[in-house]
Amino acid sequence: MAQSTPVPPRGMGATMDIGDQPGREAPADDEVSIDPAYRRQPVYFRTTEAPGTIIISTNDRFLYLVEGNNRALRYGIGVGRDGFTWQGLVKVERKAEWPDWTPPAEMIQRQPYLPRFMAGGPGNPMGARALYLGGTVYRIHGTNQPETIGYAVSSGCFRLVNSEIIDLYSRVPVGAKVIVRQAVTL
Repeated sequence: MAQSTPVPPRGMGATMDIGDQPGREAPADDEVSIDPAYRRQPVYFRTTEAPGTIIISTNDRFLYLVEGNNRALRYGIGVGRDGFTWQGLVKVERKAEWPDWTPPAEMIQRQPYLPRFMAGGPGNPMGARALYLGGTVYRIHGTNQPETIGYAVSSGCFRLVNSEIIDLYSRVPVGAKVIVRQAVTL
């Protein structure tokens, strides 16, 4: 009888020790690689924020797109690993399809094997779409590593599988409000 590979826990506190993999292409059906709990779904979500607002709960590994009437679309995400988490209020500054990737100098210093520039395309770690978060080096973007959804793995960006960032990208305009929340502490 074959032994199954243990799957690390996802959600609060779950991390994955994996580096960016430039050149690797995500499978065509990238949602197959993620736990069904992290697939896009409509949910009850109590908020006073206006429809179109994005609320990111890094602790829970979910991004919520507020629809109004206490409803939201919930997307599973990968978040920043220890030392790369942040919170705040920003706006979507710009959007890009199949964005190019220029890793920041700080990332190159930590991971010197990374390319200094990579043109957009299926093997690009930025994935199929990107929403650039104003005043920061962070983005909400796709990924060529769908298995990282639900884990703390990035350098501060928020990643979705490509099929879901394409959906989110079509729903969110430039200028949309983005609220990034960490765990609530009492």
